[in-house]
Amino acid sequence: MEKGKLCFFNSHKSWGGGEKWHFDVASRLAAKGYPVLVVTNKASELFSRVKQAGLPHTEVRISNASFLNPLKIIQLVLFFRKEKVQTVILNLPSDLKAAGLAAKLAGVQKIIYRRGSAIPIRDSAMNRFLFRSVVTGVIANSEETKRTILQKNPNLFPRERIRVIYNGIDLQSFDAAQGQPLFTRDGDEVLLGNAGRLCRQKNQKFLIEVAEILKSKGLKFKLLIAGNGELEEELKSLARQKGLEKEVVFLGFIEEMKRFMSSIDLFLLSSKWEGFGYVLVEAMATETPIVAFRSSSTPEVVVHCETGLLAQPNNYEEFATRILELANHPEKRASLGNSGRRRVEELFDIQVTLHELEKYIGA
Repeated sequence: MEKGKLCFFNSHKSWGGGEKWHFDVASRLAAKGYPVLVVTNKASELFSRVKQAGLPHTEVRISNASFLNPLKIIQLVLFFRKEKVQTVILNLPSDLKAAGLAAKLAGVQKIIYRRGSAIPIRDSAMNRFLFRSVVTGVIANSEETKRTILQKNPNLFPRERIRVIYNGIDLQSFDAAQGQPLFTRDGDEVLLGNAGRLCRQKNQKFLIEVAEILKSKGLKFKLLIAGNGELEEELKSLARQKGLEKEVVFLGFIEEMKRFMSSIDLFLLSSKWEGFGYVLVEAMATETPIVAFRSSSTPEVVVHCETGLLAQPNNYEEFATRILELANHPEKRASLGNSGRRRVEELFDIQVTLHELEKYIGA
């Protein structure tokens, strides 16, 4: 059967998990012979990577109010018709409102909304219209994300048409990447790590508070924080106030995640919520055990006492205890790390998740 054109529509300027997913999946489906087209913002990292990879692409600018602009809708309708798009996978709520509506008017057969945030969808008149009259399918990146889609309105969309497809990591490329550590430890200190945007969602402030507890208990350690964001100066100031200048090290944005994970003994995740934590899978791929919250989608990725240890959200003492439990027992760290690697191979290799997507869009 001839494969219809598959359009990945993602207008987000920033680079994050959703953008990584769109790029990884579009690239691999194109390599398998699918007629792929990527639509994104020209000012985005996704646009740069798509262009460099030689994928068919076009640029677009979408705002939250674009669906109110008749000219924008007409342009998108004509675009979908001209390109003979059969399936479109949309990323943002603003993409769904504008491009989803245009795709419906253009006669696109499959209009799929990919939800990557475990945040409840508002039960608004607009959302009820979109999910009942426009969207034909929904991809959620975790069971927790699937749950939150219907949390405000169980009848918003048929549950059986929401497919959970986990984010995948390209294990073959990841394993082939350079793994030389980025950071050299001082003697027998334990190296703890966190990577992500420096923002309230990622909650690095919590980790600095935990670092103060660890220091008070006599642990010799460094906490390496990779990433940048709007809270960078606030977090650095907090570390100074607590006298943790030597213990907390801000590395800035790190692109070579394998080298970062290879530098640390434990990966710490303190996010208030996650749709799906790519960094957790990257840590497990390098056999790095994890300490994280028992909340959101994290327990779907990290199995307590098997690939890491989980603590109640925002419980400083319990989180610190979990870290100390592993910091003082390297053999347990090794066991958890080995199990984590096996779990990635079984569930989170991109070849596994890509197969699930192919079945879904081909159904």
